[in-house]
Amino acid sequence: MATPHIGAEPGDFAPAVLMPGDPKRAERIAHTLMDDARLVTDVRGMLGFTGTVDGKPLSVMGSGMGQPSATIYVTELFREYGVERVIRVGTCGGISRDVSVGDVVVALGAHTDSSMNTFRLPGLHFSAVASYDLIRAAVDAASEEDNVHVGTIISRDHFYLTPDGQTERLAKYGVLGVDMEAAAMYGVAAEFGKQALTILTVSDHLLDHSKDMSAEDRETKFQGALKLAVAAAFAE
Repeated sequence: MATPHIGAEPGDFAPAVLMPGDPKRAERIAHTLMDDARLVTDVRGMLGFTGTVDGKPLSVMGSGMGQPSATIYVTELFREYGVERVIRVGTCGGISRDVSVGDVVVALGAHTDSSMNTFRLPGLHFSAVASYDLIRAAVDAASEEDNVHVGTIISRDHFYLTPDGQTERLAKYGVLGVDMEAAAMYGVAAEFGKQALTILTVSDHLLDHSKDMSAEDRETKFQGALKLAVAAAFAE
């Protein structure tokens, strides 16, 4: 039965969903991975597809930008469609000097300036962390050429507004990059007893913009991250 935000029917989604932010990127990923990809939802232009990879069912769906949007879709996938794991495949801004544009970041956990997880455990600071089995599968699938980094990121609510000096301080604490969805997605997975992981391609660097990707590059240069995401989707 369709939800207010997803037009699919029961059984339309596979147990694992790859989730980029951009619905057009979801379409591109679906047709890159699956010869039999079929559209299962397009409510509000948020495209979702299901097909098979090596005979195994897999779905791909966009989340939109930001933690509120991602929370809506991940909640409905877990609660209404029986999805067991969601793997975000997106881009991030690099923060650590150890990461370069084009590298892949596997997000163990996500700090945040958002209030999205504030009320989950009143009186406590919720730890937004990924699922270990998915981390292990993704890291095991990586090769030396993939330039993969494993560590923490920050999920910010603002794209343009950043407190003075915060990025430099995050770099000092070893934070690898910044996105806008992971922390809330990890919170929803914890709420429903499901699994979640975020795998990001570094598209630009907040402390050195000399090698930032073009808009076209952001849409096409995600093969390394995609390989790891598929491995996580089918983790035993």
